[in-house]
Amino acid sequence: MKFTEELWEAALPIYNQIENHSFNQELKTGILPVEKFKFYIYQDSLYLADFARALATAGTKAGGSQDLLDFLEFAQNAILVERALHISYFKEYEISHDGVKAPGCFAYTNYLLSVSSFESFEVAVAGLLPCFWIYKKVGDYIYANQTKPNAYQNWIDAYAGEEFAASVEKALSICNRIAETASSATRQKMKDAYITASRLEYIFWDSAYKLEQWPV
Repeated sequence: MKFTEELWEAALPIYNQIENHSFNQELKTGILPVEKFKFYIYQDSLYLADFARALATAGTKAGGSQDLLDFLEFAQNAILVERALHISYFKEYEISHDGVKAPGCFAYTNYLLSVSSFESFEVAVAGLLPCFWIYKKVGDYIYANQTKPNAYQNWIDAYAGEEFAASVEKALSICNRIAETASSATRQKMKDAYITASRLEYIFWDSAYKLEQWPV
């Protein structure tokens, strides 16, 4: 069994809750309220900016130049996606640029920045993996089961597309390769990081559905 298969099994109950969450079920059928999608898109733009920073930081810890280049490319792609979000979705839905991270986004981005800064390359890679893999799985699931026409078709197509799939496969390959030579203690820390990030993925979706605000 590949190490990433172990990770998937370990966090499968979390993924199932993400897939079955009302946000994704309603997005799948196109009935998700626009205000919830707008909230999600704004928070996602804030998330992607920090995700790019975390990817670049993790890359600097890579043992080889190819891994460094791959993670810098991941970071660049995250920034390009963020820019595309600002240009298209922000204009289409008239989303304001004024606002702050909701608690769920704040928790997730700070976790990723912490892992990429203070943990080993191996642990950072595992902690960053759910954003690739879970999004691809959700995108594929929604694409295969969607109601058409769907108001959120552009989002669905982006995460079920071949370009994103190639990035996901590359991230999985890197994780499997570095896990092969990692100690059992490091592999456990990698698994813990993957599970924690998967939980924060759920919290991010849930935050958007609830239009989460700071209580004070």
